[in-house]
Amino acid sequence: MKLNPVALGVALGVVWGGALFITTWVSYYTGYGKLFLEVLAQSIYPGYTISPIGSFLGLFYGFLDGLISATLIGWIYNKIAKA
Repeated sequence: MKLNPVALGVALGVVWGGALFITTWVSYYTGYGKLFLEVLAQSIYPGYTISPIGSFLGLFYGFLDGLISATLIGWIYNKIAKA
């Protein structure tokens, strides 16, 4: 089975970016997931904060991170599966 690396990248980018966006808003209003976001997102993504502006920054960073990571994974998978 061959994967389309770019389609995989866009799909995972949308999922990861959306998850960061939603989790940021939930944490902003309720505090739920605050530790997760502080440990993971704030340490990896420069400028990210648990705020409305930070949610859009997290959406951008998450999409970009998911896009690049999943595209590489799909490309490597196709190379290995061909062998």
